Amino acid sequence: MTTAATATDTARPAAPRPRGGVARSLSDSLVVARRNLIRMTRIPEMILFNVIQPVMFVVLFTYVFGGSLTVAGTTDPDVYTNFLMAGIFAQTVTFATAGSAAGIADDMQKGIIDRFRSLPMARGAVLTGRTVADLVQTSITLLVLALVALLVGWRPGSAEPTNAARVLAGFALLLLLGYAFTWIGALIGLSVRTPEAATSGGIIWLFPVTFVSNAFVDSSQMAPWLQPVAEWNPFSATVQACRVLFGNPGVGASEAWPMQHPVAASLLWSVLIVVVFRTLAVRKYRAAS
Repeated sequence: MTTAATATDTARPAAPRPRGGVARSLSDSLVVARRNLIRMTRIPEMILFNVIQPVMFVVLFTYVFGGSLTVAGTTDPDVYTNFLMAGIFAQTVTFATAGSAAGIADDMQKGIIDRFRSLPMARGAVLTGRTVADLVQTSITLLVLALVALLVGWRPGSAEPTNAARVLAGFALLLLLGYAFTWIGALIGLSVRTPEAATSGGIIWLFPVTFVSNAFVDSSQMAPWLQPVAEWNPFSATVQACRVLFGNPGVGASEAWPMQHPVAASLLWSVLIVVVFRTLAVRKYRAAS
């Protein structure tokens, strides 16, 4: 009897060890991210339209404004094209915020968020999974946009020598900025009642952020009172950092710390935005009904 019981206990598989908080959160986030990525593949229009818009910006700014704006003391269209691309890249990754806001608001309206909240899963996993999926989609858009930029004349190393590692570091900073801004979109999506309101709320504040910056014009050509605003803009720091890493023409001499140390400033701004808005978004998610 004792021997049989011992044999049974030996054959019985050991109970799985409970996962720690970090491991559980990571696993749950990947499951949610996979769910959102599958949804994207079933709605290819989402990716298509996200690619078309930045391509239109590239073409319009290159051929409409190229040659009419002064950069680095010249109106050469090729110089402006190389100056412009870092700004277009940054604008593209930040405009993904609207998609994040609308997607989360849509899930809220359909009750999907309530279903997730009823499951034994990490509280922040739903939002983290959504932002990771948006980051993957943004990466695809950025890759296509870089190819289009090369076709219209963008060349890394046009002003200063660079290398592949520095160019990849520039794109990494862009994706980090995009990821940071998706957390702002997540908070907006949790704070409004409809996807339509989330789309409007997710994009309207981006216009002053992207245009009151050094993305499309040299900030030294702005009104004196507006220059500090543009130079301390987190968006401007990433754009300037990418120009440095890409070896493209940058803005004129500036004493502002973000313009003197753009790579460090870009990292600090992006990490700060993630920490602040992830905390606020997770709190909002826990309180949502």
